[in-house]
Amino acid sequence: MSTVIKWKEENLTGKPSPLPEYSWDSTEDLAQAAGLSDFACQIRSLEKGKYSYPYHFHHNADELFVILSGTGELRTPEGIRPISQGDIALFEKGSSGAHQLHNPHEQKLVYLDLRSVNKVDVCEYPDTGKVNFLPEREIFYKGREADYFEKEENIKKVWSTL
Repeated sequence: MSTVIKWKEENLTGKPSPLPEYSWDSTEDLAQAAGLSDFACQIRSLEKGKYSYPYHFHHNADELFVILSGTGELRTPEGIRPISQGDIALFEKGSSGAHQLHNPHEQKLVYLDLRSVNKVDVCEYPDTGKVNFLPEREIFYKGREADYFEKEENIKKVWSTL
């Protein structure tokens, strides 16, 4: 079955945030509602002065924005650039695909957020050093790296206690 969505007729509901700069309106996942499982799709809007999610990139998901109306600013590793109705911004996996939107204008910035869905994704936040394990939303600060076999020397002792 095919599904056609008339984005101007979709209900966007507020997504509260403890930081008011990050509040936005969004639809539910339209792809999931249509029975699709390989990607997620939401229509989102940002009021004046609001930011999308904190600046981030995915290790296991590609993402794209289609600007449906309004104008805003897009932050990527290359810097900040204007973005407006009709623009399509594509973000590949990895640090080169880092992104964040901001709306400094009076008119709402409305965009389609489409991303691939995998069983597990890791999202990094370069500004703060956080790492988010999705879909569980287990968030940690990126700390010291460890060798794969670090602290694994006592396996015989572990087994002897089982």
